[in-house]
Amino acid sequence: MLEPILGSVSIERVLVFILARKEGYAREIARFFDTGLDPIQKQLEKLELGGVLVSYTAGRTRLYMFNPRYPFLKELRGLLEKALSFYPEEEREELMMSRRRPRRRGKPT
Repeated sequence: MLEPILGSVSIERVLVFILARKEGYAREIARFFDTGLDPIQKQLEKLELGGVLVSYTAGRTRLYMFNPRYPFLKELRGLLEKALSFYPEEEREELMMSRRRPRRRGKPT
């Protein structure tokens, strides 16, 4: 939806994912959208170099989140929230559900 403005689908996916979940890592984003890892990694790196995202490591994983000092963060969030409102209901709910803890053994899926 924002591809013409942002330049690629991968950037839109990265930004929408991070908006919905507050932070994320490359493989998690690629798995969620069922896309290749390389384009996601390149866009994360590009956005970090541009100052839109910041990253930190947790163990061996590099987590990305919005840079709170980015001057257009409020406007970017507004644009992304509006775009997210046009996503299908199922995809929006799945994006918002952030399960990080392991599930109890034997619990039905």
